[in-house]
Amino acid sequence: MGIFDKLFAKKSVGICLGAPVAGEAVALSEVSDPTFGEEILGKGVAIRPAADRVVAPCDATVDLMFDTGHAVSLKADCGAEVLIHVGLETVSLEGKYFTVHAKNGDHVSAGQLLIEFDRQAIADAGFDTITPMVICNTDAYAAVTPRTGAVAEGETVLELTRP
Repeated sequence: MGIFDKLFAKKSVGICLGAPVAGEAVALSEVSDPTFGEEILGKGVAIRPAADRVVAPCDATVDLMFDTGHAVSLKADCGAEVLIHVGLETVSLEGKYFTVHAKNGDHVSAGQLLIEFDRQAIADAGFDTITPMVICNTDAYAAVTPRTGAVAEGETVLELTRP
């Protein structure tokens, strides 16, 4: 690479993670549960789902698929530790309305189906279906920048910037 190429080379934009579910992306501060809303577990984004499926936001290994299917923890190939939590307090449903499509240790590709859920039944049972996606190792990044507004499944919703 010559000096001209070095001067005008495109800078890396960071690591982009896709929306795990289609819907409206909002700031984590809009999540009523303080564990998420106050960013206790890390920075991220939340999505008010308009669909009934969760897909991998990036290439990753399933670190922990909860038996109840309400949440999944991923170790992204890029190093991010990603938690996706379908709804609030949905662990108390004990798996009702959730179908799991990946297991602990599976390597998944961006867009691969992880969980299906019955959004309407969960809402009818009195649960908020907002779905936070949190970077649990936020400290490993200089910035975790959410993008809000309407998002399609897989569309970039978080950008991670390395220090």
